[in-house]
Amino acid sequence: MQAIRGIRRWRHNPLRRGTDLAEGWVCLTALLLMLVAAPLTGALVGSAAEDSLQRAVRQQQRQRHQVTARVVHELRDGAPDADPETAARNPHTRVLASWTAPDGTARQGPVLSPLRDPRPGDRFRTWTDRHGGLAVRPLDPATATTHAVLAGTGATLVAAVLVEAARRLIVRRMVRERYARWDRAWERAGPDWGRTGTGS
Repeated sequence: MQAIRGIRRWRHNPLRRGTDLAEGWVCLTALLLMLVAAPLTGALVGSAAEDSLQRAVRQQQRQRHQVTARVVHELRDGAPDADPETAARNPHTRVLASWTAPDGTARQGPVLSPLRDPRPGDRFRTWTDRHGGLAVRPLDPATATTHAVLAGTGATLVAAVLVEAARRLIVRRMVRERYARWDRAWERAGPDWGRTGTGS
């Protein structure tokens, strides 16, 4: 509010130049855009991201199934084809496992098991696609909402940075033009402007 009151007093200042007023309006416009347009952009991006991610959640939950797998034996070598989230929690539990696909066919392959000390015959839960191939755990709605909020926040920040960059660019050009006018004014005054009225 003090800034707005200061602008009102400054508008009637006899020393104010036209470029000063234009610069003030540019700054005020940029401030309003940062306070209104940037959050609105973030809200729209976040809402669109939320809709898209929640559709992906519903699709993944329809297409992925949790099945019970049985340990055949522990694997010591080779890269497994499994859930990377499980791998991060338990990097040393690679096993050869067998499971039944949703269509009833028997499957077998390397899996990252949540078991700390897997033994043949031990059972654990894992995720598969509709054909029985290993799949990552489906995204849950809360995680999707978190990603959408982060997307909206990022869009707000990007919009604010773009507005500030545009403001700086415009003000820089205005200052450059002001200095160019001063230079032209000094050139018109001539080289002996300081000796006016001295009789020389």
